Amino acid sequence: MRQKTKTIIAIALPIQILLVKWLGNFPSFIEEYYSNGIYPYISIALRTLFGWIPFSFGDVLYTAFTFMAVRYLFKHWKHIKKKPLVFLKDILVVISLVYFAFHFLWGMNYHRQPIDHKFGIEREYTVDELVDFTHFIAKKANHYQMELTGDTISPVHIPYTKKQIFSKTEEAYTKFEKQYPDFKHRHLSLKSSIYSIPLTYMGYGGYLNPFTNEAQVNGATPKFRLPTISCHEVGHQLGYSAEDATNFIGFLVTSHSNDPYFKYSAYNHALGYCLSDLYYKDEEKYKEVVACINLGVKENFNELRIFWEKYKNPFEPLFKSVFNTFLKVNNQKEGIKSYNSVVGLMVNYKKQHSMQD
Repeated sequence: MRQKTKTIIAIALPIQILLVKWLGNFPSFIEEYYSNGIYPYISIALRTLFGWIPFSFGDVLYTAFTFMAVRYLFKHWKHIKKKPLVFLKDILVVISLVYFAFHFLWGMNYHRQPIDHKFGIEREYTVDELVDFTHFIAKKANHYQMELTGDTISPVHIPYTKKQIFSKTEEAYTKFEKQYPDFKHRHLSLKSSIYSIPLTYMGYGGYLNPFTNEAQVNGATPKFRLPTISCHEVGHQLGYSAEDATNFIGFLVTSHSNDPYFKYSAYNHALGYCLSDLYYKDEEKYKEVVACINLGVKENFNELRIFWEKYKNPFEPLFKSVFNTFLKVNNQKEGIKSYNSVVGLMVNYKKQHSMQD
């Protein structure tokens, strides 16, 4: 690449940043012309291109890029020390290209209208509403735990393989789109990340590769959680970047599924968020709800706790801090706390819908 071309691409970086920031002031424009305009075609094209590959092509790309970067530094270290400004320009060129690709292929979805706008629901709720909803979710979790195990004390173990869970995720979306056509999903590109163990050490259940549109699931996660995680990541594929939005989508799709294991996963996951919120708002009510939860449901929570404790490490807070900053930079003001905002969405959705099977 010629130096003149590199200079133009490097100078384009701050221009791109300002343009994205300016466009972020017009969420309705992003919603109409990007999220519901060109993005669905980009997403389908990428899923068709990479979805058939049995492994995570995006993870391989990241590995190759890292290897080439380290190799370049090692091979050209003397030249870099002699001409640091030239090296700095090269870095800016790479960042500029990656920045453009990220926002064109997926990242502009961070600036679309929030999910509550699509469903016409509020986010605010009272403590009394939270208590009632948490009781409702607990009863649902108890019901499906009892149905699947035949007693109240046994934890639920999903008998499906990961591949079967991914296939059933597609089936769940097919059923959900009958009620909500905007959530139509075709060309499955849902995979277990080859970096599942590193993801676990970082404290993540999955992620979407914005450059290949592959939904990556942490395959090491206890299997009873995989349905909601899978549906969550497919929500990102559909162009919903906010974590509360994809948590909400994951809950709705799994709870609307015909599969009882998916339903249990939905209510168990939702119960965790509700109990966490209720604990800080009314500890006495929290204790009342916990006392009503089947031992089998609690055993699944304990299974999840033991799993995460096994991989707890001093670097996890650093990874979370970096991701928190990333979310805030990309128009999610609450950062990681946005995950918990799903409670308000679920509470207010139930106020408008029966949420009965």
